[in-house]
Amino acid sequence: MKEDKHHQKSTQSRKQFLQRSALAGAGLSLAAPFQLFAETSSDLNGIAKTNIKTKGYAAKDTSGVLSPWEFERRPVGDDDVLIDVKFASICHSDIHQMKGHWGPQQYPQVPGHEIVGIVTAVGKNVTKFKVGDRAGVGCMVDSCMECDSCKHGDEHYCERGETLFTYGYPSEESPTGITQGGYSDKIVVRDHFAVHIPEHISFEEAAPLLCAGITTYSPLITADFNIGDKVGVAGIGGLGHLAVKLAVSKGAEVYAFTTTADKVKDIEKWGVKEVIVVDDKQSNLVGYRQLLDYMICTIPYEFNSAPYISCVKPYGTFTYVGMPEGFSLNMNNIALASSRVNFNASLIGGIPETQEVVHYCADNGIRPEIQIINADQINQAWKDVEDKKARYRYVIDAATFG
Repeated sequence: MKEDKHHQKSTQSRKQFLQRSALAGAGLSLAAPFQLFAETSSDLNGIAKTNIKTKGYAAKDTSGVLSPWEFERRPVGDDDVLIDVKFASICHSDIHQMKGHWGPQQYPQVPGHEIVGIVTAVGKNVTKFKVGDRAGVGCMVDSCMECDSCKHGDEHYCERGETLFTYGYPSEESPTGITQGGYSDKIVVRDHFAVHIPEHISFEEAAPLLCAGITTYSPLITADFNIGDKVGVAGIGGLGHLAVKLAVSKGAEVYAFTTTADKVKDIEKWGVKEVIVVDDKQSNLVGYRQLLDYMICTIPYEFNSAPYISCVKPYGTFTYVGMPEGFSLNMNNIALASSRVNFNASLIGGIPETQEVVHYCADNGIRPEIQIINADQINQAWKDVEDKKARYRYVIDAATFG
């Protein structure tokens, strides 16, 4: 009972911390009206308030082939920071969106929402960062900042529908008409939507935390499982491998489910209880029926989810964070109803929680498994991601965009 009260107090304290962090950020962002074309100021270290010339790699059509592209970003506004990008990592979402799997796209479009680098200019209203700070940008770059969700650290659930995601979203402020992502050498972003990258984690290891990290951390924390609970992770790729490491770090007994047999030795090194190589017919999942207290699924394509869901105990929870083509799910409703499992889905996390996961991983030695590549290797890396050959996050050296 004493431990339960302590756990409840800790959960409440964390929630209050996130709310205070969000309110503080919102207050700073709203301290003065946003000015699109502010006057040149000394805060910009001599950078005129003109468009920022940028080099990157862009999709030009639905082929999934990227090529070099020079474009311009908006001027640095009063509430903005300019970041010299050092690394940007590859997410399966980049591939889905560029290929039009989630709907028609405007091209050219620069993907990438796992971005880290150095702040090289700040607007006159910015107090969150100074020139020379290490900073990261994840899946969103703006929101209304006035609704209840935005003020309480859930900017990704903006009640006005004004969440502006990092690439491919209409933006009057962008010279290209849409937001452009992190496969580039520079990015301009509203300061609230950048997070600090501590010194005790490398840039290249921090980058995947800005999407893969927060996308798995947020639902795992929300699940609020106890030490020793049985937690399953389905799909051990860029997101899944971090879900495994995070769940292990929180004291769970982790069961990893993969369709790729040659990943087993890697996964076993991360402290799991067991690795299950799922066969083509998913028949071997029967042996794990009603075993788990909780399961998080990161599989990014449509599949038969019922056998996985059946591995969770009655009244346990199954959270799906993968985003398949067309956002479509395949499930047998009678199987779901019969299992009595609570099914939900989760979308990234807010800015305070994103900052939290970066610090948590830095402080606790949780590091993604990465492979550093040059820009001219992006197209092959995309093919490797689709063929399940990535081990486990490709990270692009932004110095090679030039």
